[in-house]
Amino acid sequence: MKKYYDEVEQLTLELVKIKSINNSEGEREIAEKIYEYISSMDYFKTNKDLVWSVPLKNDPYGRINVFALIKGKKGISKKTIIIHGHMDTVGVEDFGELAPYAFNPLELQEKLKELKLDEEVRRDLASGDWMFGRGVTDMKSGVAAHLAALKELSTMAEELEGNILFTSNPVEENQHTGIIEALEVLTDLKSSQGLEYALTINNDFTSPLYEGDNNKYVYVGAAGKLLPCFFIFGKETHVGQCFEGLDPNLIASELFKLIDFNTELCDEYEGEYTVPPTSLKLKDLKLSYNVQTPCAAYMYFNYFVHNISVKEVVEILKQKGEEAFNNAINYLNSEYEKYCYKVKKHFTKLPWKSKVITFDQLYNEVKIKLGDKLDEEINTITKELKTKGNDARELCLKIVERVKQLSEDKDPVIILFFSPPYCPHNTLKSNNIEEDMLLKSLEAVLKDFAALENMKDFKILRFFPSLSDSSYLKVDDDYESIDTLVNNFPNWEKIYNIPIKEIKNLNIPAVNFGTYGKDAHKWIERVYKPYTFETLPRLTVYTIKRFLENSLEE
Repeated sequence: MKKYYDEVEQLTLELVKIKSINNSEGEREIAEKIYEYISSMDYFKTNKDLVWSVPLKNDPYGRINVFALIKGKKGISKKTIIIHGHMDTVGVEDFGELAPYAFNPLELQEKLKELKLDEEVRRDLASGDWMFGRGVTDMKSGVAAHLAALKELSTMAEELEGNILFTSNPVEENQHTGIIEALEVLTDLKSSQGLEYALTINNDFTSPLYEGDNNKYVYVGAAGKLLPCFFIFGKETHVGQCFEGLDPNLIASELFKLIDFNTELCDEYEGEYTVPPTSLKLKDLKLSYNVQTPCAAYMYFNYFVHNISVKEVVEILKQKGEEAFNNAINYLNSEYEKYCYKVKKHFTKLPWKSKVITFDQLYNEVKIKLGDKLDEEINTITKELKTKGNDARELCLKIVERVKQLSEDKDPVIILFFSPPYCPHNTLKSNNIEEDMLLKSLEAVLKDFAALENMKDFKILRFFPSLSDSSYLKVDDDYESIDTLVNNFPNWEKIYNIPIKEIKNLNIPAVNFGTYGKDAHKWIERVYKPYTFETLPRLTVYTIKRFLENSLEE
């Protein structure tokens, strides 16, 4: 029997129609739509103060976080289950000529029928069981499923022993600002109303992990993400005297080969591996053409983590930097020797020596010399560039460049530092008694639900493999690891001051049920309707009811 399907489908169509591309006013518009929908529920008509919105601070697009709280009236339990999800999407450039239809799944479906598609995509389209469009799986259908579950749960307030808190957040697709600012509200509710957060359920997209994979996955944690950056300072020269300089692009290319897609750098925890580090930026810092070789180059990598500490990552990347630097020097000496032989010139080894340091080392060296003037300089750069709307990663680079200039050290060097975003890693760990009990309870609930629905058992994995707002609800990094990150992150407090202490105090276990779809962030993004529109909200309601029952704790 279909209980939720039609409403979730209609809600998904309405939410997808709103062009809530990251960094646009559409993110505010979709939040207003969600607020309006919740306010129309009978429970919230009676309890108007239990649905509210909070504007993001100093936000140019007027974006807001939306909250709604159902207070169970059975007993006096303060146990609270959070359901959350993000409202924004990536852009539609990948749709090409189909971009005008990206936010209209019904029209897009007809246009897709006119195209030559891969066999799997064509088969899904013809089945009628899949909805196509930007954001259908990542993750507007997930928000729609949460809203349908919230509506059902709002009719059960008299029966619930505990509370349900809904929140929908913007800015997930890049800086995660929505969920980060929502932490202040969660902390306030915990203090002012004594809420005890037992579990949070996200509905970010899930998908097959390999060809022919029919499993439905539930993730009991989130992979972490670091953005290690390298400022590579070389020695400029005229191209006519090329061996008199040290090209930073040469060092960068060696470093690129040692890190990009290097599976030795995959992080493993209890049999689950991250994908390897992947390059997201590589450039030299010349602003225009001339015949001088570049002075500096810059690169950064996406680096997923499951359990490794930031300190260990820094040591590994410093080693890679040393290896890359030495490879570049050896290559130059080899080629220079060959050149000297060709032109009958005496060969003498080039003077370069490898040097790899962290931003923390550079900062402390200059701090000894300049004292508080260094911090004043860094704060001035930060303020000026933030006012101009500079990309946060470029802002961090400019600070590193300036501190390097102030050091007055002209020797070639690789400087390792971090830029935003930082996504903490977390999972339910078996060696933690409370977390292990929670995991076992969740396993029991999922097994019982699968039996009731006559479906194959869910497969539980420890880490959601993509980036997730759930990262900011629980931090497994210890303070030593965090300190290493902060100390190597230029002006952390002014650029990306994640409230680590607040997150650790909240320490909310975060699981992801998720929509079921394929090809998120691609123009053939699609969501499987039977599971997402019906099974998913049923699972959410069933899980919340079970977790709010005292019997589950016994």
